[in-house]
Amino acid sequence: MTISPDIVGALTPLPVLIPMLAAAATLVLGRRTRAQRWITMGALTSVFAVSCMLLYLADRDGTTAVQVGGWDSPIGITLVVDRLSALMLVVSSIVLLAVMAYAIGQGISDGSDDQPVSIFLPTYLALAAGISNAFLAGDLFNLFVGFEVLLAASFVLLTIGASADRVRAGVSYVMVSMASSLIFLVGIALAYGATGTLNLADMALRMDDVPPGTRTAIFAVLLVAFGIKAAIFPLSTWLPDSYPTAPAPVTAVFAGLLTKVGVYAIIRAHTLLFPQGDLDDVLLVVGLLTMVVGIFGAIAQTDIKRLLSFTLVSHIGYMVFGIALSTTPGLSGSIYYVAHHILVQTTLFLVVGLIERQAGSASLRRLGGLAAASPILAVVFLIPALNLGGIPPFSGFIGKVALLQAGAADASVLAWILVGGGTLTSLLTLYVVARVWTKAFWRARADAPEGALADVSPSALLDESARDIAFADRADVGRIPPMMLLPTVALVGVGLALTVFAGQLIDISDRAAHDLRDRSIYIHAVLGDAAIGDGTGSEAPR
Repeated sequence: MTISPDIVGALTPLPVLIPMLAAAATLVLGRRTRAQRWITMGALTSVFAVSCMLLYLADRDGTTAVQVGGWDSPIGITLVVDRLSALMLVVSSIVLLAVMAYAIGQGISDGSDDQPVSIFLPTYLALAAGISNAFLAGDLFNLFVGFEVLLAASFVLLTIGASADRVRAGVSYVMVSMASSLIFLVGIALAYGATGTLNLADMALRMDDVPPGTRTAIFAVLLVAFGIKAAIFPLSTWLPDSYPTAPAPVTAVFAGLLTKVGVYAIIRAHTLLFPQGDLDDVLLVVGLLTMVVGIFGAIAQTDIKRLLSFTLVSHIGYMVFGIALSTTPGLSGSIYYVAHHILVQTTLFLVVGLIERQAGSASLRRLGGLAAASPILAVVFLIPALNLGGIPPFSGFIGKVALLQAGAADASVLAWILVGGGTLTSLLTLYVVARVWTKAFWRARADAPEGALADVSPSALLDESARDIAFADRADVGRIPPMMLLPTVALVGVGLALTVFAGQLIDISDRAAHDLRDRSIYIHAVLGDAAIGDGTGSEAPR
């Protein structure tokens, strides 16, 4: 069966349009909470369905470009669906849907009529639209617009509740993000000045004629901008202070998705615009430092949210490692690892939200006995924790092995150092999650250094100031709201599916990596026959 290009063209803008239209509808229905919830869940479910169709079509038929507004490329706004962008859309839509179900469950359990859900839901939908726009963007300025939508929405979500800690973290986050945006604008200006275009495919053709020094300088500026958003070392210090203060659903979606948008931008720029590998050695060093510094930071933490924030930074290093190898196996490993990490990291942050519901704290100094109090919570934590630690046969192990094999195949000194650093980081990650398991779940609460603090009522746990009150014997122990638990369990299941269907997903990752290495596929999809014969059809050498 052949799908008409008109149908593909109609589907491509929908991951952006659906949440934006739904956001407008939820704003209009601000006083009707139930209608807002139905519209939000319906919109995110539709985005998931459309994204799955786009992935199927991209994997079957290849890269497709859609010109928005009737303007032909390279002048108009171009949306591009290839295997990489479609896979990112599917994974992100799964996470967005699950986290929203979790947030709605939390709101219903807490009695959210007095909470700011009237602004939370439309802002969350705007965030979803910004993420989709960034993945589909076919020109630098549209990518910048996607980032700015993310910034505006994420600031609102980060400061919901208006507690002092959240506002302080939100201001810090916005300042860093604005600095990143200004640097990105400088990079856009430099790229436009050197090539005379903002269309990525057209820029890829023209960038080959730019002097090597100028080209490297442009790439360096863009790397700094994207590196801040991706939280790579030394541009990652903002993240552990910003994410842990937000509500559990917000922290989960931020940790799972926002940094990966930055990683996606690095992949796209590196493979399409700057495939010469001029800064690959720098990226390898940065990847190593990101892994090692991040995991040592995690070891020093006693708050689970901050601990997971540092592991988040650390595992970005694996993705940078695969990108910097500039080989098809390296890119394939990075793509698979991005998909794995989005799901697992989001799941763990949702589990931390359940731990706070169960125990009133996320501090290891105040936790204990959770395995006995809530066995299902123990299982829901243990599976993604082992996955993050890279225990076979989970997807974390598969992704790390793919990256380490790609590094060994490269056989350069730096690559071998990264292989060693990646192995060390994996072992230390396992140590970190095992430490959480033994302290929070396995030991008795009485053995915790601060485990004897006064008990509080369940309603007090809803207040930000009571977030760190210790776990104690209460009548509601083990009564985690089912509507919060079910989305978390569903994400655990999706994470396990990455293991069960690892072969199929790696095949898609391999084909996506091949497409990325052969720039002519992307360029021809956007510019058509005019791009043929320009000498870009061969793979970038390594």
